[in-house]
Amino acid sequence: MNTITATNFNFPGQKEVYKGKVRDVYTLEDNRLVMIVTDRLSAFDVVMPKGIPYKGQILNQLATKMMKATEDIVPNWLQATPDPNVAVGESCEPFKVEMVIRGYLTGHAAREYASGKRSLCGVHLPEGMKENEAFAAPIITPTTKADSGEHDMDISREEILKKGIVSEADYNTLEIYTRQLFLRGTELAKKNGLILVDTKYEFGKTKNGEIVLIDEIHTPDSSRYFYAEGYPDRLASGEPQKQLSKEFVRQWLIQNGFQGKEGQQIPEMSEEYINSVSDRYIELYEQITGEQFIKADISRIEERIEKNVLEFLSS
Repeated sequence: MNTITATNFNFPGQKEVYKGKVRDVYTLEDNRLVMIVTDRLSAFDVVMPKGIPYKGQILNQLATKMMKATEDIVPNWLQATPDPNVAVGESCEPFKVEMVIRGYLTGHAAREYASGKRSLCGVHLPEGMKENEAFAAPIITPTTKADSGEHDMDISREEILKKGIVSEADYNTLEIYTRQLFLRGTELAKKNGLILVDTKYEFGKTKNGEIVLIDEIHTPDSSRYFYAEGYPDRLASGEPQKQLSKEFVRQWLIQNGFQGKEGQQIPEMSEEYINSVSDRYIELYEQITGEQFIKADISRIEERIEKNVLEFLSS
């Protein structure tokens, strides 16, 4: 399996490198970022020891499509994609919160609800809800933007403003953009027989003070989708929903005794399991875009990336 799980490039005009859970971001002198989307797999804020074939390409190409499909309502950082695993765009100052929006009681929200909590990030949750049931209206449940190796933490709007993490004026804009993006994402998913269940958006501010969408959007790493067909019947009977997201990875880890807690060991990832994860990512790409996924040549993936980026920068 040829995957890219680490990078060590030295591009012309390179100033610094930031390595996140999945993306390696190279900052250049001309106020541009070169973002390499690796094949690393992260769950419970922990990076798994093995990469997933084609995962970086899938995330990058899907995020690019979704950026283009939403640029009429929210400006974004993206300028070009010179390689299947690479995005180039304007350098921004990221806001230190991730804007999570949930249309359904699923995943983390459902686990918190099952534990007896009726408030999430300062948002009241009504009694008597079933797992995977739709909220009366989507709720925004932000998290802190953790540094590498740390866990993102739930935080309320009130705490964000009280601590001065984001100004009230900027936060109001983030909320408006978040709801507009989720509405558009819901419409795009519906066209292909999917329900956009929940997702997260990240924003930054350019040098001229404009708030823009950054990072990824509507990918299986940042979002959860249900298949629309059969959703009401499965909800009524209490069956698990048929879904496309990274939740299946989390459930596999939970079943094997891992939730990212101290002292827990990551279970062994067999070649068969790794290929099954790759297949699920390809399935989501094809389902959400309605297009066939074309696998890039990964025989020499690092050489390919370096060649394509250098040619783009020189042009």
